[in-house]
Amino acid sequence: MGAEPVVDVRGLRMEYAGRTVLDDIDLRIDRGEVVALLGPNGAGKTTTIEILEGFRQRVGGEVSVLGDDPERAGDAWRAKVGVVLQSWRDHGRWRVGQLLQQFGALYEPYSRPGRAGPYRAGELLDLVGLAGHRDVQVRSLSGGQRRRLDVAIGLVGRPELLFLDEPTTGFDPVARHEFHELVHRLSDFDDTTVLLTTHDLAEAEKIAGRILILDSGRIVADGSAVALAGEVAGASEITWREDGVRHVHSAADPVPFVRELLDRPAVEITELQVRAQTLEETYLAMVARREAVTVGGAVEELGTV
Repeated sequence: MGAEPVVDVRGLRMEYAGRTVLDDIDLRIDRGEVVALLGPNGAGKTTTIEILEGFRQRVGGEVSVLGDDPERAGDAWRAKVGVVLQSWRDHGRWRVGQLLQQFGALYEPYSRPGRAGPYRAGELLDLVGLAGHRDVQVRSLSGGQRRRLDVAIGLVGRPELLFLDEPTTGFDPVARHEFHELVHRLSDFDDTTVLLTTHDLAEAEKIAGRILILDSGRIVADGSAVALAGEVAGASEITWREDGVRHVHSAADPVPFVRELLDRPAVEITELQVRAQTLEETYLAMVARREAVTVGGAVEELGTV
């Protein structure tokens, strides 16, 4: 926590036509973190990301991204930021390799000391699994291949901070797994910070070390998937076979139960499995809890009128 954060947000506020969209948000993301921003539609995720990317002006609060205010940052700052949009359909007549070379050339003047310059087209195509499509026109790519190209375009400048918006839409399972490995590689070896927005909670759980849940313009949860599960008293499911009979048990803390189970004398335990609560189950439990609190508060308020 001693180093300067990549993203430092304090008291961020945003309004549209008098309606509060972001309500006094504080947020810090450190270098090398992979963070998933989750929340229902209309929670303010897109607005938050667009402010951090410098595409939208805020109403109030302080925002620092890579040491600069995105509202006033110039091209040198933008060269350090990669963005993978949810959809992008320009340049259909370009050939894949030529397009990446063209983008790479734009980043060359902004190479930073101590960090390699932009990716070469061939290296980048290998990274995203499009090595065999270098001379293919963009418009002839399949949906999944085009999504890989979107990722390549976001990475071409070798960004210090990478924004990913639903990055694996259209990916088959193999491509999705390869992409997850790529994100881990960027974080672990290139020290790239990643901020991901997705509705795929299994994906968020797999690649993000930290989860933020945004609801009604406020961050209502912040932590690892395991830590968030603990906040809603999530239970792990323990299954095993005892003398050939299958058993199932739920426990908030499975370790004492499993120890006791294995210490039982003269009992044959096989096929022992412990399944922790998934991020999806945690998220749904948190949403249900907040809805119950909201409804309860509304009922209580109505009762005082």
